[in-house]
Amino acid sequence: MSEDISHNGIIEKIDNSTVYVRIIQQSACSGCHAKSLCAASESKEKIIEVPDNSGKFHVNEEVLLCGRSSLGLQAVLLAFVFPLIIVLAAIVAGTNLQWEETTSGLTGLLLLVPYYCILYSLRDRLKRRFIFTLRKLN
Repeated sequence: MSEDISHNGIIEKIDNSTVYVRIIQQSACSGCHAKSLCAASESKEKIIEVPDNSGKFHVNEEVLLCGRSSLGLQAVLLAFVFPLIIVLAAIVAGTNLQWEETTSGLTGLLLLVPYYCILYSLRDRLKRRFIFTLRKLN
């Protein structure tokens, strides 16, 4: 799983040593010819911050944004898998303590608040870990 994930993007702005790249994140079926008939296709614009001191990129330039696929797996773990485990553990613990289902479920959801607060407080450390690179398109 050492292959790269890449997206085409356009440089929105360059601020000191940070390049801001706008990408269009599309669902897997958004390129389908029947997407106008289907409600499953969607696309969102996102701005990605990329550290770059090279000075070889310019605003409005089309670039290729690259990251390791292992970063995607780590992001999925942090954003979805660990919260799911927290909620399920709270429900199981509440059931074993003979709480009502509503209390167990709400406890699981309330435990997500400190989890996401911790993630938010660690955002600078996570930014250094989840690094993207830029390549010029030929």
